[in-house]
Parts: sequence; structure tokens; C-alpha cells
Amino acid sequence: MTKQIITKREFIKKGILGLCGITCGLSFFRAYSDENIFNFNGNYLQRKFLNPLPGDELWKWSKESYHYISTARGPKCKICPNECTPKEGELSDCRTKIAKDGKLYSIAYGNPCAVHIDPIEKKPFYHFMPASTAYSIATAGCNLACLNCQNWEISQKSPKETENYDMMPADVVKNAIDNKCPSIAYTYSEPMVFYVYTYDTAKLAHEKGIKNLVHTAGFVYEEPLRDLCKYIDAFSVDLKSFSETIYEKLNAGKLQTVLNALKVMKEQKVWIEITNLVIPSWTDDLNMIKKMCNWLCQNGFADYPLHFSRFMPKYKLMNLPITPVSTLDNARQIALDAGLKFVYIGNVPGTAAENTYCPKCKKILIERKGFKILKNNIIDNTCKFCKEKIPGIWQ
Repeated sequence: MTKQIITKREFIKKGILGLCGITCGLSFFRAYSDENIFNFNGNYLQRKFLNPLPGDELWKWSKESYHYISTARGPKCKICPNECTPKEGELSDCRTKIAKDGKLYSIAYGNPCAVHIDPIEKKPFYHFMPASTAYSIATAGCNLACLNCQNWEISQKSPKETENYDMMPADVVKNAIDNKCPSIAYTYSEPMVFYVYTYDTAKLAHEKGIKNLVHTAGFVYEEPLRDLCKYIDAFSVDLKSFSETIYEKLNAGKLQTVLNALKVMKEQKVWIEITNLVIPSWTDDLNMIKKMCNWLCQNGFADYPLHFSRFMPKYKLMNLPITPVSTLDNARQIALDAGLKFVYIGNVPGTAAENTYCPKCKKILIERKGFKILKNNIIDNTCKFCKEKIPGIWQ
């Protein structure tokens, strides 16, 4: 093969052209990385953007809040017990509402900072349309301040401080349909603080035959909860402890509010699954867990799943150890002994306690490995083996 010889001028010229090609390629990649966010089906999501919101100005992603009253001190939010009454131009404690001209506006409307397509088991929902996917959204903000929050990067911020998608309720519903997701999940942060967005999207989704799922801490007043229940198919509720003192110190919340919310959800005939995160030195007292399980049974929750979740060091509790599996096993046994029929352990890969067992014949109904369904023996809402009816929404 003849060796090609080029002049110094040709070498420089080709080098410059090569650099230009690399630069153009990087620009092209950057454009598709930053401006066109793909989901796993290869479809586009809306472009991400940085939110400029100077001073107390409203923006496109604002809408007058629901459930607030006018007072002599200004507009007071009546969605949760915090009852924020921000001064003109100031934000509420949850960082999602602003007072403007005597009215209260949500600034968390149509601007989710997190958008994903998740297996429904991740929420966690074990008795609701297993093996399906949920179109999952969240805005920034929360009405609690949990020391162990796993999503603190968004929950403890305002929509003014996060990068968000431009995604109005109709867009969310369309994206769910386009991606063949039979449900929309309002999750990751706290849907009650982006209540207006959740409500409007859920109402529209309900009209289109899409299921609505809410993962919440349940720190919400009865009236707004009842209004929302008209369009919600299932709640995943974090029951963080069974102590008012711990709720205040660990979460800045109130236990009784959450218990009241659970009763309202059940009364409204919405499917419920409850999660209790077992945190060493905070919520791992077995006597407290026993009281919680007894309360659930005495108040008609024996047929609803209870998930004991393993704590991993997060946020302001990095000094604590991971929850021992033995503690979770003991908690599960206490719950079963109290009369709860479906008790699971989460965040422990490979545990047999992530399977669903028939409460009558004790055979495995749904075998799981993480978020995957390996086997499903529920047919027409009943156990394949003994025909026992299994509570849940299976189709």
C-alpha cells in the first residue's frame, strides 16, 4: 500500500475540519441531551428548563389555590394542619404557594421536576394492577420535613429552585396514554402540596379511563381529601410511626391527622396500601409497632397490605445503621399475629416476605423478585388453589 504524504498546510486544514466536526457533534449531542428528554419507549418528553421567578411575580405555572380562606392576616391555606398564612409575596412553608393581591396561588402547576415510568410495585402497590406501569410525576415541595427523606433534593425545595418540565394536566394524560401506562402516580415528593395540579390532572385522567395513584404521607385535612378521593383509585400512605412525639420530632407532622386521613380514604372506598419505615432508634420499638398493628385491625384495615420498609441512611440521619432484617421479621410477625392478612417487607432483596400468600391455604399467590412478578396465581380476584377471595384491584 502506498503511503500518502500530505503537506503541513493540508494537515492544519484537516485538523481544523476535524475539530469543527467534533464540536458540531458535541453540540448535537448536548441539544438532544438537554432539550429532548427521552422516556424508555423512545418518545419525547417536554424540554427541561430553568425557572426564573424574580420577586413575587406569578408565572405560567401558577394557578389560584384550592381550599384556602381570606383572613385579616392574608390568605390562609386549609389543605393541611400547617395552615400557612404567607404575607404578600411570600411562600408557604411547603414552598409551593405564594400570596398575591390577597389571594393564594400554587406555583407548582404543570411544572413537574421528576417524570418517570415506573413499575407499579415501586410505589409500593402489591395489590393493584400488578406488573403494570405508572406514569409518575412530582413537583418540588413538601409539607413535612422528615429527617430521613430520601427525595430531599426536591421535597425540601421550591419549584423556583428546580429544573422542571413544561407539562400541563392534558400533557400528563396524553403522555400516559402514548406510553401505554394504565395509571398516573403522583409521587416522590408530596402530592398534597401540588394539590391543584394533582386534582386537575386526576380529574382529566379519570375522564379518559386512566387510573390515578397517590403516594402520600397523609398529612391532609378531611375536606380537600374527600374532594380528591372522587378521582383517586388508590393511595399508598406512609404511616411514619405510631407516636405523636416522634411524628413531631422526626417528621414535623401529626399522627392523628394521618389516622383520620386513613379513615376517610377507607370510607371513600379507595384502595389503600400502608408503608411503615422502620428506622433504628426512632421507629423500631416493637411495642409501638404492636400498637399500630392493633389500631389498624380494630379500625378495619386487616385486608389492606402493610409494608415494613428497611431504612437506609439518608439526608440528616446518615449516622444511623441500616435496619436489621431480624427487626423487620419481628415486626412482620407482630402484624400477622395482630390479624393483618397481607404483610410485606421492602428494601430486602430476595426475602420471601415480598411474596403474596393466600391467607386461607397459605400458598404463594404472587411471587416477586424486587419489582418483577415471577408468578401470579390470582384468577378472577381469587386464589387459584382454594378460591379464597383476595382483596385488591387485580385488573
